[in-house]
Amino acid sequence: MRQTLKDLYKGCMKGRTMYIIPYSMGPLGSHISHIGVEITDSAYVVANMRIMSRMGKGALDVLGTDGDFVPGVHSVGHPLGPKQPEKAWPCNADNKYIVHFPETREIMSYGSGYGGNALLGKKCFALRIASTMARDEGWLAEHMLILSLTNPEGKKKYIAAAYPSACGKTNLAMLEPTIPGWKVECIGDDIAWMKFDKDGTLRAINPEAGFFGVAPGTSMHTNPNAMRSASGNSIFTNVALTPDGDVWWEGMTKEAPQRLTSWLGREWTPESGVDAAHPNARFTAPANQCPIIGDEWEDPAGVPISAIIFGGRRSDTVPLVYESFDWNHGTFLGTVCSSETTAAAEGKRGVLRNDPFAMKPFCGYNIGDYFQHWISLGQKHGSKGNLPRIFYTNWFRKNEAGKFIWPGFGENSRVLRWIFDRADGVDNAEETAIGYVPTVESIDISSLSLSNEEMKELLKVDRERWLEEVENYKRFYDKDLEGVVPKAIYEQLDLLRDRLSKA
Repeated sequence: MRQTLKDLYKGCMKGRTMYIIPYSMGPLGSHISHIGVEITDSAYVVANMRIMSRMGKGALDVLGTDGDFVPGVHSVGHPLGPKQPEKAWPCNADNKYIVHFPETREIMSYGSGYGGNALLGKKCFALRIASTMARDEGWLAEHMLILSLTNPEGKKKYIAAAYPSACGKTNLAMLEPTIPGWKVECIGDDIAWMKFDKDGTLRAINPEAGFFGVAPGTSMHTNPNAMRSASGNSIFTNVALTPDGDVWWEGMTKEAPQRLTSWLGREWTPESGVDAAHPNARFTAPANQCPIIGDEWEDPAGVPISAIIFGGRRSDTVPLVYESFDWNHGTFLGTVCSSETTAAAEGKRGVLRNDPFAMKPFCGYNIGDYFQHWISLGQKHGSKGNLPRIFYTNWFRKNEAGKFIWPGFGENSRVLRWIFDRADGVDNAEETAIGYVPTVESIDISSLSLSNEEMKELLKVDRERWLEEVENYKRFYDKDLEGVVPKAIYEQLDLLRDRLSKA
């Protein structure tokens, strides 16, 4: 592969400007942060990395003359002759390689100008390479948001959460609570780097300096804080343009404008029969423009994590929220993260897709070893009694009519409140075969049009369905992950089956 890339890189930047980008993933000087250097021939990459990382002299100062850094090389793979016109989106359709070398901590990307493939500090470094570094050095690099939740008395706790796509992760990171007196602040919307301190507390930073968000579906209704974050000093990719030069995408407004220029540069009307914006159109916005960004989002010490949430998109079986019995059980919950496909997702509606820890596309090494890394960290640091509690949420349970029972969006703050209380030692749960489930009265539904019967359905643990779920988990482990799942995870599966059999 190195030889293939070496041959492709020969002359690949001819006629272009080569940029060298020193950058820090995480607050400058933090012991949790790391430095990267990217070489690219894309001005688009430079502009986006300027928003998404701490780029420039500050990173060089931290690096010094002998510091460690992760090197990355990127080219769009489209050299230009003396009079050759530039493409609207330069790339190499015949040769695309996004290659990671975890053993040497290198990244090489060729032929693509797309964000995740070209902004090498993002998923390439911050997850694929960093997850390997974390394994080797005893920390965690996770596909997680970080938020702070403050109660009316001013007490604050920090929560990290991982969700597969289409589960409302960014919306949760920028939540506007509907319960009086409670406040959510955003520390990060996508990636968390977490290291244990000398007291055994897991402390987290957001390694990014901006938001690289999916535009379609983002609106003042679904995520007003994301809209406000991108109100200026932002980059929009593959969106539609209004006649006056503003941006638009599907879901931004209730009614589509009567005339647009589509992401392909074509005239567009509501009768065109195709989307005006690309389904994966993006906005790149500075994190410090988020109206609810927490003051401590750049604290080099990181924030202390009290709770970790995993989740998925399930129409039945999985309750609105439940808590694991311990760290190993919580790790097991991470391994079984799954979502039913939606109409917008690739494949058939309702097909269950497993995405362990929401890291399936991003883990830089064997996924079974990754599971064991979580188990090992719990064994190493658990004796100090400061491990975060681990929860699982499911906002998407439906009734017999196929309608969502839980209202979601800002009302999810009611579930966060229960998680906050559990992390604070409040006894407001019922022990079940799958974990600690809220008592019906412990979730505040005042002012909601939800009955106690609907809450019971949201929190229901159906023994027969869960026994089927156990067999689904076993098939996933045995077939999809054959031979790599650690013994400790199979033990958790056996314990779950045994508890259900006795329920």
